[in-house]
Amino acid sequence: MPLAAIPKEIAIGDIYLPPLLVAALLGLICTSLSVRLLNRFRWFRHIVSPPLVELSLTVLYALFIGTVFFPS
Repeated sequence: MPLAAIPKEIAIGDIYLPPLLVAALLGLICTSLSVRLLNRFRWFRHIVSPPLVELSLTVLYALFIGTVFFPS
């Protein structure tokens, strides 16, 4: 793999963002959609600590997105 293929920054318009920040934002969006889905089917009421589950889902989604879309 050539060194030029490794993303160091992601350009959105004229703003350069680190890949981890973009992955974290996308992970937060995916978590929000997952929590809405869990609330709609009333599965979220069986969870003891919903904020901890939301944080865990955000981290898991961010790691997955960062690994798949922004490999280093």
